[in-house]
Amino acid sequence: MDVKIEESWKTQLIDEFEKDYFKNLTDFIRQEYQQRQVYPLGRDIFNAFSHCPFDKVKVVILGQDPYHEPGQAHGLCFSVKEGITVPPSLVNIYKEIKTDLGITSPRSGDLTRWADQGVLLLNATLTVRAHQAGSHQNKGWETFTDAVIHRLAEQKQQLVYILWGSYAQRKGAFIDTSANLVLKAPHPSPLSSYRGFFGSKHFSKTNDYLIANGQSPIAW
Repeated sequence: MDVKIEESWKTQLIDEFEKDYFKNLTDFIRQEYQQRQVYPLGRDIFNAFSHCPFDKVKVVILGQDPYHEPGQAHGLCFSVKEGITVPPSLVNIYKEIKTDLGITSPRSGDLTRWADQGVLLLNATLTVRAHQAGSHQNKGWETFTDAVIHRLAEQKQQLVYILWGSYAQRKGAFIDTSANLVLKAPHPSPLSSYRGFFGSKHFSKTNDYLIANGQSPIAW
């Protein structure tokens, strides 16, 4: 199956595209886009991979579901398109960056600038129906994104995995903490951010680790 994904990732994931679950997922997604309003736009489904080729990955941030309201989702977890109101979780992420690093974040919620520096902004599920959170869960995307994380874990070391919330922490439970830096905290959602997300200092810890391992830090 010819999947339109960035070439280095296509090489890594070529076996996944021939598996029955992925073929079933593709049939489901194609039908959904034909019959319903689905986010993100089809061309943006694999945006995280387009901006962060396999060999460039330094940091992995795991999200769960794309935003499901108009104009928000564009294939990068926690990120929204230019001109869209910054969502509450990202507002809290920006607050923590300010506290941690003293950096005032831009007004834009577009995190493409992170992805272009080697931050893989990966949702567990890559599509969603409009106004229906979680509507494309358990259709095969989770199996695919598990495979993505396994490829990284098998072939790359000294990565930083940022796991916010119990869902991301379960998904990344197998990652070798002796060969990588795994950072865990509650989700930055307003419902849980005060339980330990604020003050976690994940952004400075990430950069300290990258520098210590001879890599350039992320300009958050």
